[in-house]
Amino acid sequence: MSSSNLRSKPFDSADGHDCEAAPSGTYTHTGSLTPPITTALPKTIQSVCPECLKVIDCRHFVQDGKVMAEKECDEHGLFRDIIFSDAKLFLDMERWHFGDGKGFTNPQIKGATKCPSACGICNMHATHTSVSNIDLTAKCNLSCNVCFADANKNRYEPEYADIVKMLERLRAQQPAPGASIQYTGGEPTVHPRFLDIVRKTKELGFTHIQVATNGIKLADPEFAIKAREAGLQYIYLQMDGVDDEVFKKIRGRELLQVKLNVLESARKAGLRVIFVPTIIKGLNDDQIGPLIKLAFDNLDVVTGISIQPMVFTGRYPEKERLEKRYTLADMITDVGEQSGFTDKYKDWFPLSSAVPFVKLGKALTGREMAGHTCHHHCVMGTLLFVDKDKNAVPATRFLDYYNLLQDIDAMAEKTGKTRFKLFSELKLLGIMKKRFNKDAAPAGLSFKKFLKTLDGYSDKKYTWDAEHKGHTYKTFFILGMHFMDKYNYDLERIKRCAIHYTASDGLIYPFCTYNSGHTFRDRVEAAYLEGKRAE
Repeated sequence: MSSSNLRSKPFDSADGHDCEAAPSGTYTHTGSLTPPITTALPKTIQSVCPECLKVIDCRHFVQDGKVMAEKECDEHGLFRDIIFSDAKLFLDMERWHFGDGKGFTNPQIKGATKCPSACGICNMHATHTSVSNIDLTAKCNLSCNVCFADANKNRYEPEYADIVKMLERLRAQQPAPGASIQYTGGEPTVHPRFLDIVRKTKELGFTHIQVATNGIKLADPEFAIKAREAGLQYIYLQMDGVDDEVFKKIRGRELLQVKLNVLESARKAGLRVIFVPTIIKGLNDDQIGPLIKLAFDNLDVVTGISIQPMVFTGRYPEKERLEKRYTLADMITDVGEQSGFTDKYKDWFPLSSAVPFVKLGKALTGREMAGHTCHHHCVMGTLLFVDKDKNAVPATRFLDYYNLLQDIDAMAEKTGKTRFKLFSELKLLGIMKKRFNKDAAPAGLSFKKFLKTLDGYSDKKYTWDAEHKGHTYKTFFILGMHFMDKYNYDLERIKRCAIHYTASDGLIYPFCTYNSGHTFRDRVEAAYLEGKRAE
């Protein structure tokens, strides 16, 4: 059911939307109303003018099978864009929404009424931090024309003590402390105290530590070993293709051998690698299949691929944007056509589908957890089980995942009201077995061995067991993450963002307000540099 009729109250400021406009929804821990996600098509959401950033209405509608966006600013005129190249898939993702989160009990900004201008994880934000980024430096040993961080534009590089404060701020989050960290930049490995920072991150209790990197320094096995000893677990490796011509066009130089050297370094150091291609339509969208093949040839170290469509961070004419816009629907189509492993209407689901598991975990343990209650159009993925011959079967072929989630969501509600937790755990096994189709599962994958694989994921033993002892099949995830720019900006997604930035100004920001729209990154870096000059 569309809730667009709840959004009729006009804005009282050019700065943002009045949160009290909608009469129904979910309340955050601090009492701010989160209106329900607007569903169905056509619909009206709130966006920003790409020129003046005033909050304006944006209509989403179907045209030629695609989901289009159209918004008009009184001063700067009409803007159109492609939101999703497959309307059927866009609408199908809506069924995977399992409710909104409640944000933080200790938001940094407590009296905000405007989004996105009053940003810094405020009382209106609905989703806890799933992963937080920290920019270690603006410096980089490459100069890429697709860098949304605009690396090398200034000398921003927080000192070690400042970074420790950022980490401590994450660990102080309530009702659950931040647990996953990704170091970014610039190129984070060029920070002079990178290894000390990783070591401190581990000491503070973070359970997931990764670095987003071009791999130049980690291609040195000695440096990779030191990073692993300090506590690094994952290399989030910039990997745009398997052809040096692609690297020259996107990154300015040949880099394929560097990337292959990173795989060898990771193998020696005991690190795990995730491929991260930036996909540009017409330039390297044909590289997805070859990248999956390369990953399958290195499954002892490569655990997945996280595909990121290019975002438009500058001014782009409409014709050029419409020609070059690459959406998650394009990515899902290309994965299926280039690999032959997935069906775009059967095997893909959003990250928000994890919500029922989190609800049940909280009910069984009594502990608060990061809820992953992001918008269902932010992150989409699939999980493949890969046999020794490199044949892959999506988990959705032998697991009735959607109905399993419905069962678990209902069970979580009941479990929270009972004292008999052991009975609930046994019931969960029964539910999962009911939804597991052994006849459709890969040969040799029994229900028991399937559970072992899932159990290994939960405590990371599976990830670090290169021989995969006790497990029948290796697994490989494919994710698509479409970060927004000012042309496809959606305030419903902003308020539910689960990937955050911890900044040197003492605040934490949603990814897409830090890097686009109001682009708080620019303000943060300028303020830090000004403060250092004044010292």
